Amino acid sequence: MAVQFDAIDRKILAELQSDASQSLDEIARKAGSSKTPVWNRIRKMREAGIIGKQTVLLDPEKLGFEACFFVLIRTSEHEADWQARFLKALKERPEVLEAHRLAGDIDYILKVRVANARAYDDFYQVLISEVRIFNVTALLSMEELKSTTELPV
Repeated sequence: MAVQFDAIDRKILAELQSDASQSLDEIARKAGSSKTPVWNRIRKMREAGIIGKQTVLLDPEKLGFEACFFVLIRTSEHEADWQARFLKALKERPEVLEAHRLAGDIDYILKVRVANARAYDDFYQVLISEVRIFNVTALLSMEELKSTTELPV
């Protein structure tokens, strides 16, 4: 069930998504409110689970992670034990930035960030040694056209 927001809540969320390091005074000013009510709204949204943990966004290329692969996985195994091993393998691999279970011909898609193709092959070899996979297709992203963590609140 979706939570009801008013215009001030939406402005607060938009500001936090844009730059969570802003001061409370700055967020309140941009939201058209004062500091204490904005702080109370943020606290309530955290308690409701709307606002999760705060992190810092890093530039992967500047840190040497120049290759982004989208990995399409098909499996012939759908038992709980296999799924648990697969999930464990994904959680143990820091290269995996996102993992989604899909409807359709492809069972899973992974977003994997590595230094280069050799590093991807190392990742791939470890993954297939940990879980049995029917088919893997790796797609190298040539250019990131859009990437955001901001929801359209």
